[in-house]
This record gives sequence, structure tokens and C-alpha cells, in this order.
Amino acid sequence: MGAGKTTAITEVSDIPPVVTDVPAGLGVDELKDTTTVAMDYGVLRLGEGERVHLYGTPGQERFDFMWEILAEGAIGLVLLVTNRRHDPVGDLRFFLGAFRPLIDSTQLAVGVTGVDVAPEPGLTAYRRALEAVGLSTPVFEVDARRRDDVAMLIQAMLLSEDPGLAGGTDLLTRVPAPRAG
Repeated sequence: MGAGKTTAITEVSDIPPVVTDVPAGLGVDELKDTTTVAMDYGVLRLGEGERVHLYGTPGQERFDFMWEILAEGAIGLVLLVTNRRHDPVGDLRFFLGAFRPLIDSTQLAVGVTGVDVAPEPGLTAYRRALEAVGLSTPVFEVDARRRDDVAMLIQAMLLSEDPGLAGGTDLLTRVPAPRAG
């Protein structure tokens, strides 16, 4: 929660996004003004008529019934974690467990937001947490308000899925080289 999923989809979508935010309730309102209750939806055009449909899940566990629904048919997962929370590496571990069936059958890229406000833990801590559960996946510091950062995460996930995409997508020509740490 609060990692920037709605912002990320809004920034990268080539269509006006569908957003299901409502005013945040008790316990959430001190972190942010609104919260996603169903999903966010956007489309990223890759070129030659190809598109990636983007679905943002609610971050709160009380809406976890949407996670399985939105994961059905997914080609991969971009997981955003914010360094601004009390135990962000614990948050990563939680979501890795919650989405493990999807992760095991598709691809994963991890983006860490809020590093400008809370620089610790560093990306090495996230990589260690991934390695501890047998995963080797790209981990990047990102700003969900920057289209290029969000596109880079999607690019990393797509290239993990199919390296052949590198030759035919406009996305790759618009995105600067990844800032891996």
C-alpha cells in the first residue's frame, strides 16, 4: 500500500486509465488520501498493434480477493514496494508469498519506490530476500511518477518473459538504460 501503483499506471498508460480509488479509511488516511479498492487499468502500446494491458491490484490485504482475479491470464508481475513503510523487505516477502503461484509460472520485476525519502534498506536487501526464496529477478529503484521508470520495469519483465521482444517494440526505444543498483 502506498507504493505508487495507481500513479505508475496513470503515468505509463497510453489511454486514460480506469482508477477505482476512494477516500482512504482509518489507518490508511495518515499515509495517503485515497486507496484502490478494485483495480487500476491502463494500456501500454508497444508498436505494430501490440499492447500490454496493465492491471494494478489494491495493496491492502483486505482486498486480496482481487489479487487472484487480476492475476488470471497475466504474462508477468511488476511488484512495487515502498521504502517508506516500516518493514519494506517484509512487505516484499509477504507479496512474494501471496503471488508465488503467478511468479512461478510467469516473470517478475521489482521496483522500489520512496528511496528519495527513505534510502534504506538498499536494493541489496531486496535482492537477498528474493534469493532467500529462490528467485533471481531484476530489482530497480524507481519513481512511480516518471513514465520512463515505470516503462523500464515493464520492459524488464517483458524481456525476462521473451528476449525476442527487444527487436520490435517502441517501448524499448523510448526507455533509457535501467538504473540497476
